Amino acid sequence: MIPVSAEKEKALIDALRTGKPAAKRSFYEQFHRYLAAVCARYVSDDDQVKDLLQDTFVKIYTRFDSFQYRGTGSLKAWSRRIAVNEALQYLRSAKRKQTSSLEEVGDLPEPDATPDIADIPEQALLAMVRRLPERYRTVFNLYVFEEMSHKEIAEQLQIEAGTSASNLHRAKALLTRWIREYRNHER
Repeated sequence: MIPVSAEKEKALIDALRTGKPAAKRSFYEQFHRYLAAVCARYVSDDDQVKDLLQDTFVKIYTRFDSFQYRGTGSLKAWSRRIAVNEALQYLRSAKRKQTSSLEEVGDLPEPDATPDIADIPEQALLAMVRRLPERYRTVFNLYVFEEMSHKEIAEQLQIEAGTSASNLHRAKALLTRWIREYRNHER
């Protein structure tokens, strides 16, 4: 559970600044599920998620002196940013080439025809995002969840802005297909 009040958040921050193991344990217990979900959006292998999560907590604990409180929610935002950066660093260092191509996924529907997802379980949606080819998944996450522009994504991933836009379009098209398939299967 993530702290909901400013007082609880400030108390946790003060405890973390002491560096005591109990404070770290408390932070971990409150944030590990949330940060695991962030990492899982970027990598599809559960073992990689565990490794990223561990790296994220190590970085949080070793760099906590650089954290600046900016109001309620700033600890969560700062921690998320570290998790995203760790995931992107992992993806860059892995230097894996994407083997899936548009031809391999067949005809794709137009993404602007995406059905309503309000009644689809969060876990099913996360599974769909994790199925995306790595390059599509990364751009999708940065655009949708981190609210980055295609220019910012291009700079971060060292690609062209047009490539970012194309990858987002294809990611949305695949998700549209999988959402439709999910709905048809659930009926």
